[in-house]
Amino acid sequence: MTRVLVIEDEGQTRSIFMRCLAFEGFCAIEAENGTVGVKLAKMHLPDLIICDIMMPDMDGYGVLSAMRSHQATAAIPFIFLTAKVTMPDLRQGMEMGADDYLTKPCSVEQFLSAITTRLERQAQIQTRSNPPSSSPKIETGIFPSCPRLSQVFAFIEENYQNSISLSDVANAVGYSPAYLTNLVQELTGYSIKRWITERRMSEARQLLRETNQPVRQIAEGLGYPDAAYFTRYFRELHGDPPQSWRNCARLRSA
Repeated sequence: MTRVLVIEDEGQTRSIFMRCLAFEGFCAIEAENGTVGVKLAKMHLPDLIICDIMMPDMDGYGVLSAMRSHQATAAIPFIFLTAKVTMPDLRQGMEMGADDYLTKPCSVEQFLSAITTRLERQAQIQTRSNPPSSSPKIETGIFPSCPRLSQVFAFIEENYQNSISLSDVANAVGYSPAYLTNLVQELTGYSIKRWITERRMSEARQLLRETNQPVRQIAEGLGYPDAAYFTRYFRELHGDPPQSWRNCARLRSA
């Protein structure tokens, strides 16, 4: 049964939400404040969290920060509930990793629609992160072992041959670009762009060693329509242009 945690200090509103969730067949968990909500989230690991922003002991931003900084709860979809949302509020929440906002008062239909949409999106992310055995696998040594970023690296692995960007990756894993940038930089020391490049260059080296494909064909196949740009970038990283690197690599292995 899908577990939804509602963190709301206003008793009547919380009661309405709990009845709606129970009626729709969800396992509804309630918390009357942020401190209790954080404890229940870590205890029950809900599939989705709905949290009011303005609460007396720990506000919604504090709850979200606690969720995103704890490995077991970092990827749980998080919807803010607020009576008033300004652009700075929206920006702050999204940069911290909020997935959506609901403005109070909201209808039952809006409440349930937001939950359904986020749960469906999360299911798509998990499916993408666990491809069938015939799909490409992440190569050991390219991406670090980091459970919090497994979805990120899985998406890059599946799409590095396309022209993907930070926004594409962030959208695929359900984070804001700013939050994802900070998270990846903090955990790996590299940016999303650098990891995309690392994967592409690993493939480029393999193709240069093992095939006779022209450099232009390799570049285009790795998402670089401009072969000259690919060549310059390859040289910056490896010290030699692709064709010279290929010749040296083959001499070493001969």
